[in-house]
Amino acid sequence: MQTSSDRHEYPAHWEADVVLRDGGTARIRPITVDDADRLVSFYEQVSDESKYYRFFAPYPRLSAKDVHRFTHHDFVDRVGLAATIGGEFIATVRYDRIGPDGVPASSPADEAEVAFLVQDAHQGRGVASALLEHIGAVARERGIRRFAAEVLPANNKMIKVFTDAGYTQKRSFEDGVVRLEFDLEPTDRSLAVQYAREQRAEARSVQRLLMPGSVAVIGAGRTPGGVGRSVLENIRDAGFTGRLHAVNKALPEAQKELGGVPAHRSVRDIDGPVDLAVVAVPVEHVPEVVEECGLHGVQGLVVLSAGYAEGGPEGRERQRELVRHARAYGMRIIGPNAFGIINTSPEVRLNASLAPEAPRPGRIGLFAQSGAIGIALLSRLHRRGGGVTGVTGVSTFVSSGNRADVSGNDVLQYWYDDPDTDVVLMYLESIGNPRKFTRLARRTAAAKPLVVVQGARHGGAAPQGHAVRATRLPHATVSALLRQAGVIRVDTITELVDAGLLLARQPLPAGPRVAILGNSESLGLLTYDACLAEGLRPLPPLDLTTAASPEDFHGALSRALADDACDAVVVTAIPAVGEGYPGDAALAEALRSAAERVPGKPVLVVHVELGGLAAALSAAASTAPQASSPTSAAVGRDHPFRALDRLATKAADDASAPENCSRLIPAYPAAERAVRALGEAVKYAQWRRDATEPGRVPEYEDIDEKGAAELIGGLLARGQGLTLGTEETCELLARYGVDVHRALPAATPEDAVAAARTLGYPVALKATAPHLRHRADLGGVRLDLADEEQLRRAYAELTELFGKPEELRPVVQGMAPRGVDTVVRAVIDPAAGAVLSFGLAGAASQLLGDMAHRLVPVTDREATSLVRSIRTAPLLFGWRGSTPVDTPALEELLLRVSRLVDDHPEVVAVTLEPVVVAPRGLSVLGASVRLAPPPARDDLGPRTLPAY
Repeated sequence: MQTSSDRHEYPAHWEADVVLRDGGTARIRPITVDDADRLVSFYEQVSDESKYYRFFAPYPRLSAKDVHRFTHHDFVDRVGLAATIGGEFIATVRYDRIGPDGVPASSPADEAEVAFLVQDAHQGRGVASALLEHIGAVARERGIRRFAAEVLPANNKMIKVFTDAGYTQKRSFEDGVVRLEFDLEPTDRSLAVQYAREQRAEARSVQRLLMPGSVAVIGAGRTPGGVGRSVLENIRDAGFTGRLHAVNKALPEAQKELGGVPAHRSVRDIDGPVDLAVVAVPVEHVPEVVEECGLHGVQGLVVLSAGYAEGGPEGRERQRELVRHARAYGMRIIGPNAFGIINTSPEVRLNASLAPEAPRPGRIGLFAQSGAIGIALLSRLHRRGGGVTGVTGVSTFVSSGNRADVSGNDVLQYWYDDPDTDVVLMYLESIGNPRKFTRLARRTAAAKPLVVVQGARHGGAAPQGHAVRATRLPHATVSALLRQAGVIRVDTITELVDAGLLLARQPLPAGPRVAILGNSESLGLLTYDACLAEGLRPLPPLDLTTAASPEDFHGALSRALADDACDAVVVTAIPAVGEGYPGDAALAEALRSAAERVPGKPVLVVHVELGGLAAALSAAASTAPQASSPTSAAVGRDHPFRALDRLATKAADDASAPENCSRLIPAYPAAERAVRALGEAVKYAQWRRDATEPGRVPEYEDIDEKGAAELIGGLLARGQGLTLGTEETCELLARYGVDVHRALPAATPEDAVAAARTLGYPVALKATAPHLRHRADLGGVRLDLADEEQLRRAYAELTELFGKPEELRPVVQGMAPRGVDTVVRAVIDPAAGAVLSFGLAGAASQLLGDMAHRLVPVTDREATSLVRSIRTAPLLFGWRGSTPVDTPALEELLLRVSRLVDDHPEVVAVTLEPVVVAPRGLSVLGASVRLAPPPARDDLGPRTLPAY
């Protein structure tokens, strides 16, 4: 506790857990007077050389005065932070505010001296870099804008910490000391450095879980059956390449083996390191197990035990304590209530899950928050998805359960640069940090496809056990934002597998043009219709007739692939009738060999009741030379899944299988499934092309950012949240170049006439009461009133129909040029961030939900796509002979609104409705703005794990 002389209470919000460069974790927290003994113990473990670098002279021990100085802080002008593991210090950092003369000072001085000390055993783990991020954030919070540090020239490690941080800095050399000065305002480079470090650290933390050198299963039963024993046997039977141990405290002391695996009563009895512990004990025994693992130096835990947040408030608190306990020892957790993890790499062969059989090795990374869905996905991939074929397996699988610690974001960081993963499939029931997920998804999608199905979309709340920030955005909006980030959004796990298998083994299409060929005219027409429904551009189907031979298919596919007017080919096939039919294996080989000659275009097969063809297509890539062998000839008569399993196993065991499998042709039992997967691939390919030129956020010379900030600050001084009045709204929007069409109140007919004289005829008379606002269909708006007589008549009609003027709140507004009525909105969502939305005003947006959405800040390219993304966009571009409207002016308006909410997060809601877009220019006829203190952002500031 701090003494009464300290100026601020203990800042608990500075406490944070961080992931270090090697994947371990540490806790960062303020140093207090209670840390004197810890500080002394920490200093004793620092080498003389490190002490010399810190104090510029031999300094073997801290004096009582030093200890007092380094543990007594006011948390404003003097701040100290410590990085801890197991409750003990491993590094410290402090700043002292100084004035222009370099002596201690108080605010408004905005410079501070900063100094670090890292225990030698923990140097090289990125501890100092993490501390610099956190002490910098603390300093900015306390009004400090610049750090100064004095470093000995030989202290290269510390100089590198400062120079690599990415801040704008100045360097000088005087009296044998290097002096570094750097601004703390984040720069594009400092953020890029921070994100790169975050990616490396979080990827490494997941890698340590998925690629352990040794595993202990804690809670393995003495008899077969049960969760712990099942996982132990699954790891053993998968051929895990590392050291495997069974742990059960109920084992007799004399028993040294369990199921052929070395057995121990405690993890601390194991001779040697344990990288991963799989915990399968009753929930009341988990704390004891975590403590033993921490003391033994275990790096990570997979907690299969249930009884946590999925069970209610008591379990939620138990889950928080589990995370706190594990992080105190630098361990990360998958779970609790997890299904397990799998790594099929030949160097690992880890099946630490409840799946009795590991999936075949492949190039798909699979993440599921639900164990049941994880089982279903593994099963479908193993069986090729009920008709979807191809020897395409899994690289790694993670089922996170309650995802109390390791989440989908962490696993995305790992898969981003994992050379063994080409496609990422994710089943998500909640997104804990949507802003970070969107950022990571955008980066991942630029390198490899990311397919997501989201469960619990319409439940309105996250599943039990998932501690996430609630979003007010509808699911359609969230889905649109994910697509903007390059995520391939599908609705079912069937579509997830369909898309994943296509993307794993076929190239991306160059465009939407699709050739269709096959031996069934009807199936070809169904495929043609499905292509149109998906927004593709199908060519007329080519009917080869039911008499088509494999050679006919080969020739037709070769010609289609060679056609420059074709971007992808869908082959349809039905069973042939007649003794002369050569068999499915021959047809599969014909298709494979034709596709192999033009590797740049995707090929899909739609088959009807052709289990043999499905299996043969799986085999064609790796067993083509044996197409006429008895095994291949028998495929058509065997059960398709059993035949597939045999052929796939053969391919997987073939040393050349990965290379040969690169052109596996996926087969689908329905045209709609094949075309839907192809449609997603086409949209994703277009996103990849667009992402190479992301656009820019334009600068407008007439924007008065400073003036807007002053106006907002003055308005917020009145209260915590307020909706601006008409004059204030117009003034704020005008600072960003958005002019609102003037409207004058008309409390009486005479006021209306006076307003019309001021504005000039013709005018519009509008009721602005909430139930009538923007409702021309109810008669609350009267347009083109050319003179006083028409205005008075309209005023009388409104009051007669809808009530007294004080209830209607009528206004008079000058007529704007005719055009298309649109609506522009921006809102700050506490989870997703600032979102800009656009649609046509009225029924299109209100009834049909035809709105498009983009995350702020919006670039010029995104503004262009936003206008064109709504289904009713043709009305803006001359539909049925109408005059096209001024969409460049509309795009500029969108960019200006985006800038407003991005520059000033206190602007939490903006609505412009209607915005009448004419053939030349536009008119904003109505506007509202709401101000409030901005919601806290968890995607800015220093790196930190979610708090518990």
